[in-house]
Amino acid sequence: MRRIAPLVVMLSLFVPATSLVAQARLVAASADRPTLIVFLTVDQMRSDYVDRWASQYTGGLARLGKHGAFFANAFQDHANTETAPGHSVTMSGRFPRSTGIVSNTTGVLDPQSPLLTSRDGPASPYRFRGSVLIDWLRTRDPASRALSISRKDRGAILPMGRAKQSVFWYATSNGEFTTSRYYADTLPAWIRAVNARATAQKLAGKSWNLTLPASAYTERDSEPMENAGRDFVFPHILPVDGARAAAELPYTPWMDELTLAAALEGMQQLSIGAGSATDILAVSLSATDYIGHRYGPDSREQHDNILRLDRSLGAFIDSLYKLRDSSTIVFALTADHGVTSFPELVARRAGRKAPVRYDVKPAIAELRASLRAAGVDTNAITFDGAAAYVYRNAFAGTKGDADALLAKLAARLRATPGIARVDLVRDLARRDTTNDPVTRRWLHMLPPDVPVELVFTPVEGAYPADARIAEHGVPYDDDAHVPVILYGPWFKAGRYAERALVADMAPTLASVVGVPPTERVDGRVLTSAIVSPRRP
Repeated sequence: MRRIAPLVVMLSLFVPATSLVAQARLVAASADRPTLIVFLTVDQMRSDYVDRWASQYTGGLARLGKHGAFFANAFQDHANTETAPGHSVTMSGRFPRSTGIVSNTTGVLDPQSPLLTSRDGPASPYRFRGSVLIDWLRTRDPASRALSISRKDRGAILPMGRAKQSVFWYATSNGEFTTSRYYADTLPAWIRAVNARATAQKLAGKSWNLTLPASAYTERDSEPMENAGRDFVFPHILPVDGARAAAELPYTPWMDELTLAAALEGMQQLSIGAGSATDILAVSLSATDYIGHRYGPDSREQHDNILRLDRSLGAFIDSLYKLRDSSTIVFALTADHGVTSFPELVARRAGRKAPVRYDVKPAIAELRASLRAAGVDTNAITFDGAAAYVYRNAFAGTKGDADALLAKLAARLRATPGIARVDLVRDLARRDTTNDPVTRRWLHMLPPDVPVELVFTPVEGAYPADARIAEHGVPYDDDAHVPVILYGPWFKAGRYAERALVADMAPTLASVVGVPPTERVDGRVLTSAIVSPRRP
């Protein structure tokens, strides 16, 4: 039974009978919407992880995967599948072309927003454009609040957009949760108390061992391709020095345990989800990304990490239900991106030749030589990942021809082994976005005022020549296919085959709460999963 029943009885003691019906309707209306949205983003979690080891799940992934509305055919639908762009989509319902967050490089870096208590880089959401779910909630009820916490600054910041809510992340320079001066001038007492426990430092020298017997893992434990050929066999031991252990913690499942514990502490201390307004608890869990990069998605390490994530989420949900009424909570789980397997490992297991690793450095070196020869600053055309930024004002008064240089660059890149296609951005809009997902995802990536004029896309499954870690960031499904799970009294449990996007999650949650987005969004409401679809 929901908590409203005693409230209705209490109201009957103090109000005239004529107004009792009106009061009861008001209470019932507020009970029709959740008072707490728990938004979980598991960094680098591929959709297939929900099923791959499901027979061994006993905790949160078991609960959410089996009893939630699981959209198994769900995607991040933009090209540069990195952490910052992906997190900008989760609670905005909009693609990076609208949020303005197009890469990790430029995501949240802000020299004007130093951190309060660490040497990690300064950060804020000043580049973020538009609104997010917490903004929509506060237009109806200014009492709505949010707490966002993560290992990564971009994982904590971008789901909140530009809103100045309670936003914290873990700094590897000192092993503490912190924030930047964009949000506050001092850390609150509760986060100082979390830091005072020195959890990361106390884990110094601790061994990460297998959760289950070795026979429960089908993956080889000895793959020299993992972790650049170093420390690729269990157990993995944290440094005995506390400072080094704190820096190494993100590469272990204990990072997520610490993040979830801090989230629960903050929720309690801030009374998130304890009032009548709808609040948000956003938690971005980063261990899957760090472990995935170091060891790859097909490693025994990732297998064990996901098992531990399942158990940590189970304990988190159980603890949350002891603190808040489960009938007032909805959960959402997704990922900012997926990951592509080591190509040589995949090829070896399949008995085929691996795709050629690509190297675009020679093409870029030739471009810079051509710019210098024409008297143009070499920064007139720069690369951020697979995107070429062209600053045409730098060509004024020089012998350089931007269009001719771009054409030469495009030809050189097309001739590079391992590159599947090179596109001028101005040509993309004329392509088939229905049957060509690469084109569509590039169009969803780039705001019209960002001076990207050329993009390249590698062969599917190929890695850069110098890659020593598992890679993501390309517009193919390995990196774009992520889980979308919605769980709680407002959603119908089941596996949904229809195509869904991460951009659909914010408008779907807004619909359940009964508030409209304050601007046009790219996502849609996933009405098939809602128990009683409502139109705000």
